[in-house]
Amino acid sequence: MLAAVVVLGASLSTATAGKKDKKKKTQTEQVAETPAEEPVVLATFNDSLSYAAGKTATNGLIPYLVQQLKVDTAYMADFVKGFSAATQHKDDPVYAAYQAGVQIAQMANQRILPSMKADFEGSDKAIAEDLFYKGFMASLMRDNSIYSDSAALSFFDKTNKEVKEQVAQEYKQKNVEWLAENAKKEGVQTLPSGLQYKVITMGEGEKPQKDQTVEVKYEGKMIDGTVFDSSYKRNPQTSKFRCDQVIKGWTEALLLMPVGSKWELYIPQELAYGERQAGNIKPFSTLIFTVELMGIEASKDIKPDTKVDLSKALEGKKLPTIKRTVKKK
Repeated sequence: MLAAVVVLGASLSTATAGKKDKKKKTQTEQVAETPAEEPVVLATFNDSLSYAAGKTATNGLIPYLVQQLKVDTAYMADFVKGFSAATQHKDDPVYAAYQAGVQIAQMANQRILPSMKADFEGSDKAIAEDLFYKGFMASLMRDNSIYSDSAALSFFDKTNKEVKEQVAQEYKQKNVEWLAENAKKEGVQTLPSGLQYKVITMGEGEKPQKDQTVEVKYEGKMIDGTVFDSSYKRNPQTSKFRCDQVIKGWTEALLLMPVGSKWELYIPQELAYGERQAGNIKPFSTLIFTVELMGIEASKDIKPDTKVDLSKALEGKKLPTIKRTVKKK
């Protein structure tokens, strides 16, 4: 079975302690055992220094074991047994291989299997944990009695691709239907581009131009309510950017908003990120934004009627000497 691979420690379970086992012990069981501890005798200064160094080296270790490695402190005796075995068998290739198996099992438990399971969420396909591990070990032992490695890879990749396409199309259609229903709600306006918006507050300031920089507060979420970004959670709460350097739906809305406005935008995927994954935003996602237009940044260009004090501009600078040639009559 799988226990030898997925065990999360290098020791035997304490649940079997005290039971007599007349069967011959496996090589793995032999290396996992540790002899009885001998009494500690500190005969020299260096003996004391060494012992104290060992004690000092554990500073902060238990919180690390609990928080990072998820070790239950009720089983510290088992942890110590595994630690002792590892120090005694550090040059043993059998024990090294066994320890590598434990580490890869942890990686498979915590990262590989959950990631591969997630690929099939939302579909009628799923990965069974026990058969996943059997296939995993069969490949390592070069057992091709059911699948060759290449055949397994081809079958998995083909199924994975089909499922992703199916899930994506279903999600895309769900977003289309959501927009259609949203358009019927009171106060929601729909533009020819497909952009929808609802005025919460209509400001009385100027409207920005495409190449101007605006200052806004905003929150963005998907149709399931998942918030993927919010300036309200940062300090300062405002963000600045040019109107033409954001997604199309934002640009179109900003050019219609007077300063002081607060609108809710409903941006179809064609005016957002389309079929691309953008951080936590799924492909084909409709994006819902609450946007407050706080202000427009003044242009840094000097206007024609602006007066410039040249004496200050040239302050501290040496003016070039201009030579003039006078023609004699």
